[in-house]
Parts: sequence; C-alpha cells; structure tokens
Amino acid sequence: MDERPHQGPLRGAYPVPGGPAPLPDGDRVPVPVRPRHTPLRRRRFAYGVAVAVCVLVLLVVGIVR
Repeated sequence: MDERPHQGPLRGAYPVPGGPAPLPDGDRVPVPVRPRHTPLRRRRFAYGVAVAVCVLVLLVVGIVR
C-alpha cells in the first residue's frame, strides 16, 4: 500500500468538552479518576430514613395486632 505524500500542516489540538485545556504541544493533562460513588445528598438521605421509619412502624403494628 502506497502512502500519500504529506500535504500541509497537521491539524491543531482541540479542547475536549469538559476536559482540561490542551498543552501547547497538543498532549492532554492526565485527569484523576472520579470516585465511583458520589456522596448521598441530604434530601435523598432523608427520604431513605423516612421510608425506613415507615417500614419499621408498619412492621411493629403488624406484629402487635
């Protein structure tokens, strides 16, 4: 397979959306890995506690009856 001759300058480095800016030579800065589990928000935690309390109350009422 024959290679085509080079015709003009190479493309420039373009920034990745949401990523770090490109370095002058076109390489990217390594980005640390994000944690897999994000911390629970207060509202979500409150809903979980409310559901757990409701389940426990219904369980106790069912046992007492």
